[in-house]
Amino acid sequence: MNRKTFILFFQLLFCFALTYAQDSKKSELQQRAEAADKEGSIATTRYLYIRAFEDYANKGQMPQAVECGAKGAALYYKENYYKEAFDLLRRIDQSVNASSQTAAQKSAQYYQTTKERMQMYIKLRRSESAKEQLNVMESQANASGDENVKNDLLYNKAIYYYTFGQSAQGNAVFKQMASKLTADKQYDKVDAVYQTLIANGRKSGSASLVAQSYSSYMAWKDSVNALKTADEIGALKQQIADNEASIAEKDSKLTTRQAIIVGLGILAAALAAALVIGAIVLLRYIVLTRKQKKAIRLANETNALKAKFISNISAQIEPTLQKLDSRIPEVQALLDFSSHVQTLSELENTADEAVELEDTQMTPFCEGMMDQIRQQVKRDVTLTVNAPKMTAKINKEYAAHILLHLLNNAAEYTPEGGKISLEFRKRSAHTHQFLVSNTGASIPEEKREDVFKPFLEIKDLTTGDGLGLPICKQMALKMNGDLDIDPEFTKGTRFVLTLHV
Repeated sequence: MNRKTFILFFQLLFCFALTYAQDSKKSELQQRAEAADKEGSIATTRYLYIRAFEDYANKGQMPQAVECGAKGAALYYKENYYKEAFDLLRRIDQSVNASSQTAAQKSAQYYQTTKERMQMYIKLRRSESAKEQLNVMESQANASGDENVKNDLLYNKAIYYYTFGQSAQGNAVFKQMASKLTADKQYDKVDAVYQTLIANGRKSGSASLVAQSYSSYMAWKDSVNALKTADEIGALKQQIADNEASIAEKDSKLTTRQAIIVGLGILAAALAAALVIGAIVLLRYIVLTRKQKKAIRLANETNALKAKFISNISAQIEPTLQKLDSRIPEVQALLDFSSHVQTLSELENTADEAVELEDTQMTPFCEGMMDQIRQQVKRDVTLTVNAPKMTAKINKEYAAHILLHLLNNAAEYTPEGGKISLEFRKRSAHTHQFLVSNTGASIPEEKREDVFKPFLEIKDLTTGDGLGLPICKQMALKMNGDLDIDPEFTKGTRFVLTLHV
């Protein structure tokens, strides 16, 4: 090879290395998107990921393009922009289809976009649509020939089955996935998968998914510890065997051999001691964990029995109270207290039961609520209703009870010349709020959480039993919502009733 040829070859090699380095690293747009994601700016992060997708696609770097595009779609449906998410996924598929990749590579990338569609349908609780996407994912995973994609498919199958209450199928799929990874001794990956599944159950509010995942996780943890111990012992035996073979090859160096044997003996003893101590610590942890689970279960059972006991007592004394003269304030206060106790107990005991929702016109509904307190307010108090002309799905009985209780309290505590308002706001496609505000004295910050807790203090029942707001709180929770005090409202008190459809 002459000098010119050598220089040309070197230049080509340098250009190839430079091109490879540029392709393998993340683009500036992707780095900016990841930085914005850490700062919690969803809109900015989404915009940058979409631009990164377009930039990568134009350069023909489809794996990076699909990764960024899928993240952008996930950020769309995180804020319930489902149409935009579906449109973006369709654009990604078109870019993949137009690329010059192999059929297997395209299948692996189509799998990513199909997975995002399945996640959206799961969030929308559309079981059949999610199942259709899962079937498509299975064919794409098989066509890709990629074991990582196939393992991911098993994980998403488990998520689907557990989410829609198909525990038996979920157990079978999850057992299959855990067995594959465990057989490959990828214990950390199995552990991470279990942790992710438990976290997903908590985020989605699925108690059955959390319980099932945690139970399976503990069973796997118990079994894998024995495998790990066997692996460590096997590795130790192999290490000892290797060192003994090395010593045998150096027969002539007796002093060195003896020193090595002594050192290995000490090492073996130390490792054995460490294994024993580790086993003891692990057993104590397992026993403690099981004791804690049992204590939690007993506590929940005890609370249920207490609620039932209180409700039964209230129901038993009510017939006696009905025989007394209800015109006496103390008797009427006892009757009201007994009724409130029964209502609160019934709500707590049926917290997991769904309530019926119906389409309701918000303007007449809110105005009707305000009309019921017009005769109770003090002089020159201004009443305001701000509700758009639209319908929303609510449980009218519970919503009316909560709003009327809040408005009655506002009428009582708002001074002359004050203001009381009732507003309805649509926060997203599946979330809306009622806001009840008044210009009376604000509730001290340290007491805001306590007003929703029953039986915190002994009260004169003729001045109120303190169960009104706890009952409203339970009704809000039963409607898949919540009732809170707005901490940012400083001109009096504002209660916020949030409902999720």
